[in-house]
Amino acid sequence: MKELIIYKYVFFCEKMQKEFVVNIDSSNLQLIEHAEMDKPDWAKLDKFKCPNCPLNIEEHEYCPLALQIQDVLLFFKEVPSYQKVNIKVIASARTYEKETDVQTGVSSLMGLIMPTSGCPILGKLKPLVKFHLPFANIEETEFKVFSMYLLAQYFKMKNGKTPDWEMKNLNQIYEDISILNRNVAEKITQVENMDAGINAVVVLNNFADSVTFGLDTADLSHIEKLFEELI
Repeated sequence: MKELIIYKYVFFCEKMQKEFVVNIDSSNLQLIEHAEMDKPDWAKLDKFKCPNCPLNIEEHEYCPLALQIQDVLLFFKEVPSYQKVNIKVIASARTYEKETDVQTGVSSLMGLIMPTSGCPILGKLKPLVKFHLPFANIEETEFKVFSMYLLAQYFKMKNGKTPDWEMKNLNQIYEDISILNRNVAEKITQVENMDAGINAVVVLNNFADSVTFGLDTADLSHIEKLFEELI
């Protein structure tokens, strides 16, 4: 039996209560697909494909990311993105709770689903899923991303490969993610008026832009000062 990482996102407001359960295979950090999953025409790879997507249309009929986010998009398509909700996130080790707007909650949920969806571009962020922090702010996200990437370089070095200690390749990873986020937001607008879903992707892209900005300017002083006792 597969060992699962399970997160439950429960949205509460006066007129709505909805639970999304995210089941992830802990061995490969891949989302467990629902057997009864709908496969709408708009989710086909030839219609949803990002400009930098490496997947072959002959081998992949559907975009894996589109298939995995469709339930979230469709449920919230009539819900204003700025509507206030109470969100409870239940994980195996602890429970998180926050009163916020719909787009912030959807962004947090999609930030868990998208890297584990089977998308090869976002799959590079899978290690973050193991230590998912709901409602993380930009500074927390930067810290997690830089730590993840530098730990990966340590493992590369141990395995006889050339590490990228200056994080030059991380910039390219996040430029690819920005291209993907912009494409996903555009494709969502072509399907239906999904305000919350679009804005959630915009929020995720703001986080990606923050990471690339820090790398482009080489200004990580706001993080470096945390390490005064170690450097």
